Amino acid sequence: MPGKSQRIESVVRNSCPFIAHAYRNIFLFVFMVCAPILLAQYNSNFINYTKYGRSVSLNMEYESGSNAMNSALINKLMWGGYIDQETKDASQQKLRSYNNFGINLNYDVNAILKGGKKFDLVIGLKNQEIVNGYFTRDFYNLLFYGNTAYKGKTADLSNCNFNALRFQEFKIGGVMNKVDSMGKIGFSVSFLKGEQLFYLGTGANSSLYTSPDGSQVVWNSDFNLALSDTAKRGFGSFNGMGASADIYFETEYKSVIGKKSRLVVNANNIGFIYWRKQSVQYSSDSVYNYEGYSVTNINDLRDTTLGDLTRDSVINNLLNNYSENFNVNIPSNLLIINKIYFGKLSPFGQYKYCFSFGFRHIFNANYIPYVFIEPEYTYRNFNFGAHIGYGGYMRLSLGASVSLNRPGWFFRLGSNSLQGFILPNKTSGQGVYLTLAKKLK
Repeated sequence: MPGKSQRIESVVRNSCPFIAHAYRNIFLFVFMVCAPILLAQYNSNFINYTKYGRSVSLNMEYESGSNAMNSALINKLMWGGYIDQETKDASQQKLRSYNNFGINLNYDVNAILKGGKKFDLVIGLKNQEIVNGYFTRDFYNLLFYGNTAYKGKTADLSNCNFNALRFQEFKIGGVMNKVDSMGKIGFSVSFLKGEQLFYLGTGANSSLYTSPDGSQVVWNSDFNLALSDTAKRGFGSFNGMGASADIYFETEYKSVIGKKSRLVVNANNIGFIYWRKQSVQYSSDSVYNYEGYSVTNINDLRDTTLGDLTRDSVINNLLNNYSENFNVNIPSNLLIINKIYFGKLSPFGQYKYCFSFGFRHIFNANYIPYVFIEPEYTYRNFNFGAHIGYGGYMRLSLGASVSLNRPGWFFRLGSNSLQGFILPNKTSGQGVYLTLAKKLK
């Protein structure tokens, strides 16, 4: 029964095992969802159209980061490994009242084919995997240190949320490549196949109180949980279906400085997934008082009421669960970039220097608005770029890229977050993106 109080003396004095275990399993599950897989770094298939035009391309992107947890800790949560005291302490020192993390991974095959004099067709297949969370300082401390430090205190677990989403898409659309002679407009719609969903959100009252001597724990659950069909997992699972749209706009204009400027605006993943009725939702708004179990006679150990102390039975008493279908909005990406070109036009049709500044935001993803600058240098067929940004799932991000633009091929390799590879124990943020395109006439 929700709110039921049980006395279990001399069993727990420092922690409540099933509660701690439940939160730890939830946190690890969110990371394990994306462990089997490896987003250009902006999750856009239109953005490189100016560079290689009609083509068939392979693209892969990965980015992870947190404004609190360093890359060493995130990597061990994802891929496994022993988390030592030093690793936990390094991230603890950066904690704020509320913190975030995010992991985005996708790969796709995309084709831009000739459709007409001013119109090209777009067809693509993509796999997207998105994991993110928003959590309190106390949530982190309970997860990695237990509740020893909270004797006589209440740990704040309110307004946290964790999301894991995996889906595939089939995309079809087009690009109008001569709007007002120099502009481009792209649009595509996608059919989405939902593979896996996990969502946990705690309410405003969620908390955990530990008595001064550690003999009592009072848990105010107050959370909602949603899961896609757990009996069907893997790439072939069809647990949901939906639709999304991508919109792209690009135009050149004369600016006060530089030879010319180009404005790019791209909004993608505007859509939803309808999860089928086999999906399950759980809710709980109960207060559980855990004090210990009093044993006065050895025969009490044979009492069937001891079964009530198992973790599963306690959780079942707390939860209201029901199966139904529901809609979930997928994280939508907005990208705005302004490019200014300098220097002479090379024989290869590119300006020697370019300076870009931009803005990115991912809605419904615990993402902080991200601003960045990107200086570029072009030598013959090679382009070298740097990236400096702030926000998103990290604080400061530093990256670099190199691309080769040949008559028949385009290749690009880069990262917007190198700091987590170089100093994983002191910084957060790792990313890599790769594009290989065969140009078509």
